Amino acid sequence: MGDTDGELAIVAAQAAGGVIRSRFRAPMTRYAKGRNDFATDADVAAERAILAILAAARPEDRFIAEESGGTGEAAAARVWLIDPLCGTRNFATGTPHVAVNIAARVGSTITAAVVADPFAEEVFWTEGDGAWLRRDGLDSRLTPTVESRLVEVNLDYWVPGSGGFEPARLLGDPAFHADFGARVLSTTLAVGWVAAGRRAAYVSDGDLRDSVHFTSGIALCRAAGCVVTGLLGQPMDAPPYGVVAAADAETHAALVEIIAAQIGSENFSG
Repeated sequence: MGDTDGELAIVAAQAAGGVIRSRFRAPMTRYAKGRNDFATDADVAAERAILAILAAARPEDRFIAEESGGTGEAAAARVWLIDPLCGTRNFATGTPHVAVNIAARVGSTITAAVVADPFAEEVFWTEGDGAWLRRDGLDSRLTPTVESRLVEVNLDYWVPGSGGFEPARLLGDPAFHADFGARVLSTTLAVGWVAAGRRAAYVSDGDLRDSVHFTSGIALCRAAGCVVTGLLGQPMDAPPYGVVAAADAETHAALVEIIAAQIGSENFSG
């Protein structure tokens, strides 16, 4: 068991990854969570595996998990944000593109973050000083790059007709296609891929503050040296929220300019 929060998160994520692999393309139970949203018994089992490891090692901490909500000490100094299986629809349809996300936060500081790929058996992680890829027990430093020119666009938070940012318009924007290629993976594993240099950028709308889905990937990108802001280049805790995480400043600026031209910064005075 790891002594640091980062090592502990890696152990927990790897345990969840084992659960996910063991249940892949097997009979499953679905649990409705709301309109067009569900969890599976694999989500629940992976979350239980994570919580068992974290709670045993950090019994005085607070845990906020995707499926079970908040548990542990409400006034704890350290809070864990847990998304046991990001990409449930992918998993449920036999598509091996999912992530396990675990982050530890003390106050407003993310002290450790992990984004794990159960099928590639890769773990992207940080404790705030650089970001790393662990594969076969060895760590290599993550180096963002825009070489691929691929931008991952999240469609899951988009509500048609709601106004503001519309990712479908971004995908069809000539200015976007002049410089970038679009991808839609439908899991926040792709946020980790920005830190790893496999994507040039990631774009999503939505209020992502304290998100169990996004906190780990955003922390990983920042630790790797990416440029990470809200949709208009503003802090992420200010309207219109969302995230643009880019491997370099030039790519970030280009994407923010395209988004601003679409939604109009005057519509978001905060």
